[in-house]
Amino acid sequence: MSEKLVEIKDLEISFGEGSKKFVAVKNANFFINKGETFSLVGESGSGKTTIGRAIIGLNNTSKGEIIFDGHKINGKKSHKESSDLIRRIQMIFQDPAASLNERATVDYIISEGLYNYHLFKDEEDRKEKVQKMIHEVGLLKEHLTRYPHEFSGGQRQRIGIARALVMEPDFVIADEPISALDVSVRAQVLNLLKKFQKELGLTYLFIAHDLSVVRLSQIVSRLSIRELSSKWRRQRSCLTILSTHTLKHFYLLYRFQIQSWNARRF
Repeated sequence: MSEKLVEIKDLEISFGEGSKKFVAVKNANFFINKGETFSLVGESGSGKTTIGRAIIGLNNTSKGEIIFDGHKINGKKSHKESSDLIRRIQMIFQDPAASLNERATVDYIISEGLYNYHLFKDEEDRKEKVQKMIHEVGLLKEHLTRYPHEFSGGQRQRIGIARALVMEPDFVIADEPISALDVSVRAQVLNLLKKFQKELGLTYLFIAHDLSVVRLSQIVSRLSIRELSSKWRRQRSCLTILSTHTLKHFYLLYRFQIQSWNARRF
């Protein structure tokens, strides 16, 4: 039986208070097994990224639980617990240009987590880890002295992947990692993610808004779709409406589910 690494229970995420309170996510429930890729798919505004940011601790939660490796991680945590979670949970952001410090060299960008959490023995060990990771993502040692604006979108996303994986995480949240890239380099980045999962046994939460990307990625084990309905469109996202353990016919299942839902509306 597969072991759960992440579990989301009755999660609610809201912003503001009183009459200005906005509920971005309501009653979200799903789990992710160790070593698999779970895809969260939905249109803009359905709360996909909000959930991902809550798991990593960037968004606060108002209700529910986020369980990671058997422990609740939303709410108050000690400094040691927070540091451990940051190392074990990393995020690859949607926009590689906006998520990289334009004033820092690639060497510092990849090394920042190592510096902050003292994940190297000495300077030689740090250099070795960074150089190994830059090679693993398909870039050259010479690129370490350059700045993000000197790279293409696909290369910048590779730097973002290197920054996340140099921390040796157990769980990676990939927030639409290829949506800002040219079609010609999307397959390269997806193959890179698949390679690391096979070699390192990583667990992914793959966030996307395009079903075709999930279908063609060939790394997704299970799928959950979030849909905004007219009833909740002003304020809240609906519950997950489809979850399947096989993607062989998921696109047909999704179309059937949406057609059935639309028929019930009228």
